[in-house]
Amino acid sequence: MYPASILLTDFYQLTMAYGYWKNGIDHKESVFHMFFRTTPFEGGFSVACGLENVIEFLENFRFEQSDIEYLASLTGNDGKALFHSDFLIFLKTFKFQCDVDAIPEGTIVFPYEPLVRVQGTLIQCQILETVLLNMINFQTLIATKAARISLAAKGDPVMEFGLRRAQGIDGALTASRAAYIGGCTGTSNVLAGKMYGIPVQGTMAHSWVMSFDKENEAFDAYAKALPNNSVFIVDTYSSLEGVKNAIETGRQLRKQGYDLAGIRLDSGDLAYLSIEARKILDENDFQNTKIVVSNELDEIIIASLKQQNAQIDTWGVGTKLITAYDQPALDGVYKLAAIREPGEPWVYKVKVSEQAIKVTTPGVQQVRRYRDGKENIADVIYNSAAEMGKGCTMIDPLNMTRQREISGEMEYKNLLVPIFRNGKKVYSSPTIHQIRENVKNELNQFHPGIERFINPHQYPVGIEKSLFELKTKLILQIRESYRHE
Repeated sequence: MYPASILLTDFYQLTMAYGYWKNGIDHKESVFHMFFRTTPFEGGFSVACGLENVIEFLENFRFEQSDIEYLASLTGNDGKALFHSDFLIFLKTFKFQCDVDAIPEGTIVFPYEPLVRVQGTLIQCQILETVLLNMINFQTLIATKAARISLAAKGDPVMEFGLRRAQGIDGALTASRAAYIGGCTGTSNVLAGKMYGIPVQGTMAHSWVMSFDKENEAFDAYAKALPNNSVFIVDTYSSLEGVKNAIETGRQLRKQGYDLAGIRLDSGDLAYLSIEARKILDENDFQNTKIVVSNELDEIIIASLKQQNAQIDTWGVGTKLITAYDQPALDGVYKLAAIREPGEPWVYKVKVSEQAIKVTTPGVQQVRRYRDGKENIADVIYNSAAEMGKGCTMIDPLNMTRQREISGEMEYKNLLVPIFRNGKKVYSSPTIHQIRENVKNELNQFHPGIERFINPHQYPVGIEKSLFELKTKLILQIRESYRHE
């Protein structure tokens, strides 16, 4: 699915890599973290997604001859070759040798927590930035949107219908994958079904009905072709009359040993029409026929229709899911947090900004999730290169006056797990179905308030006290040095 070329990157990653090589610091060991700063959709949680595609990419991490030839053709402002031939020879022998730790897909995650930690030579870690962000940001966004929509549906099946509105071919495939992980029961995207083992689902389009002189003829013809998959779209002309025509075809299906599987509403007042359609179906002994709806749905509309007691069994969600309609991107970033000569102590790094939200955290970060009985109570970001006891003091990253003591008696687990060691995969990847199930299990382990769409509960995430103090010390040192310049 993804281009095998390592050139799926931003140009400046390569110019910086060349600069590291030219200055003789490409061998330095470094630690980078990928994290996001704000929860998407103004919600209370996010769903980590996209790791499997990162793994696939890293297993094929190399510069091909055609890549080297292309880079050799690039020129600087003076018209001369941008990269020295010795650097291109160096790239030709490139072999991925980083350690990668990550939070498994399907885990519920929150702002500032590193989803991925990469440790290795400065040049290799740098080159990974763009592709890692591309794969994790988008799929995490879509999986989160799908989880919200699935929560709104309260257990009803949700079908992902977004292929035709997706952002290109690759966007469609990765979004279908992420939507299934987030909670959708199936997709209309047949290629995604083949590639990932996602159930494929669908009904019919208005064009089928319009291809015949009469609606009932269209239904009869479809039933003849697919008697075991008869779901009819009924709103081409008149929704409730369409339901009646569907019932007539349904009676013919029963004579052949089949049944009318469902009807689909794609326009109009879905609450009113579904209630009336249900009455007509039930009155005619079609109690088991499902009502499927579509038409620019999202979690807010679905929740509203639920409150109106709409008689809807299955939800087809397209545009607003596949494009993350109300938030086009996750604000994920990839930042350097530590560097050293091999074998030497870490030199911790922090990016300072006038905006508190953009100040980074140093260290070789790990996330520890604490539990009280059956519920997760807090996540703590700490420096795994320093000692930390079972308990700790956690500090809000944006408000140091908000502190909390975590007892050493609490159960906990570390979220980042080994994925690669020295470039070799050491992780056993779960199936997409296991990942999807994990999302459901994860959500059940948090306070239900994080699932609210309006003013959700804010799950506590903090920085361990000694790491917070290190961060503060580094910030003050940087600001003091610039004050005297």
